[in-house]
Amino acid sequence: MNGDIVMNTTAINRVDVLEKVKRKELKQKKAAEVLGLSVRQIRRLVRKYKHEGIKGLVHQAKGKVSNNKVSQRILDEAMRIVKEKYWDFGPTLAHEKLVEEHGNMISVERIRQEMIVVGLWKNAQRRKAQIHQLRERRACFGELFQLDGSPHDWFEGRGPTCNLNVDIDDATGIFLIEFSPSETTQGYFSLVEKHLVTYGVPVALYADKHSIFQVNTPTNLDHKKPSRSDQRSGLTQFGRAMKELGIELIPANTPQAKGRVEHINGTLQDRLVKELRLQNISTIEAANLFLPAFTKKYCAKFSVPPRSKVDMHRKVSAGLDLSKILCIKETRVLSKNLTCQYQDMIYQIKTKRSAYALRKMVVTIRERYNGSVTICDNRGKLLEFSTMKKIHRPKEISSKELNQLVSDILMKGAKETPGKRNPWESDPQDFVEQNLFYKPKGTV
Repeated sequence: MNGDIVMNTTAINRVDVLEKVKRKELKQKKAAEVLGLSVRQIRRLVRKYKHEGIKGLVHQAKGKVSNNKVSQRILDEAMRIVKEKYWDFGPTLAHEKLVEEHGNMISVERIRQEMIVVGLWKNAQRRKAQIHQLRERRACFGELFQLDGSPHDWFEGRGPTCNLNVDIDDATGIFLIEFSPSETTQGYFSLVEKHLVTYGVPVALYADKHSIFQVNTPTNLDHKKPSRSDQRSGLTQFGRAMKELGIELIPANTPQAKGRVEHINGTLQDRLVKELRLQNISTIEAANLFLPAFTKKYCAKFSVPPRSKVDMHRKVSAGLDLSKILCIKETRVLSKNLTCQYQDMIYQIKTKRSAYALRKMVVTIRERYNGSVTICDNRGKLLEFSTMKKIHRPKEISSKELNQLVSDILMKGAKETPGKRNPWESDPQDFVEQNLFYKPKGTV
């Protein structure tokens, strides 16, 4: 009915108390205590109740359109932009882009409601909660960094599937990232060197039990036996480098244990993929050039201040040559003609002194992540060399590199001459007709 007055529970409770005050059954001070209001507010409500009755207790703005309501025209324009450019973005990320790129100041919640109305977003069903014991963040920046790789279709088919190496601080959430074709030791060396140059030497790194970080048994996922150097030292190439730098390498038993880096991997697989699409980036080289600006902007918005202002990073010593540490090191014994073999290549040592002095000498081969190779003698002096020839033999492929290899084969097949027909794509009926009258020898 038009004469009905709609009141909430708070207003109904006020009516009972104010009626008692009006009949002088309750003092104003006691009424203020009951309703949780000041005595001054009670006097104002009593005065209004006496003159206007129950209607005076209803808020004057009830039933009216809010002055802050966003016009439907602005909402429609925002949804048009979202449909055209950000159709698969979540409400939060879509709101950020609307504010940054289009100057649209609609709230996140309003954007979410409108995206639900137009069918661009669905409320996620609440899953059954899994209880994991929380670990408090470390107190200082540089005390503990979590390390992990994230293989993913980062370019959404515009380029090859590749890997993103992630290095995130446990105390603040500040991170460094870098793309590489696959998850390898050299890729991590490149990321760690970037960390050392940017911040310094951290106290500890927290990583999983992949064979990159620790020597596993031959029954590990890669089915790959440790190298001779690994077997002697009990360390992988990465573990050896961290030991030389004085960084403690801590293994994680479960993915949940290093949840900080696992969480950022999931976030980047959503946000970074969309940013690369908007920038029309489809190569690893272009993506790595874009990452510093993206990382700076993300960390400025989402990182948290540490509980302690002490930076636990140590400065890199002035005389420390990172190129001699962050590299693959292998020892070889020179043959009588001063040659040695490494990675299917034969290296010929050049020397002006007597060749007898170098025969059977143990030399160290160092390979950097950029592909450069150096050879030094047992005193650390660099030796000149030339490449003799390459030995062609099958290379062992790890499970981490297998997906990348298959993707490269498919990309290569797609670029072949269109006129050349793939025999695997033949029509089955053609195969039956061609072989219908075939009879093996000796049959009638």
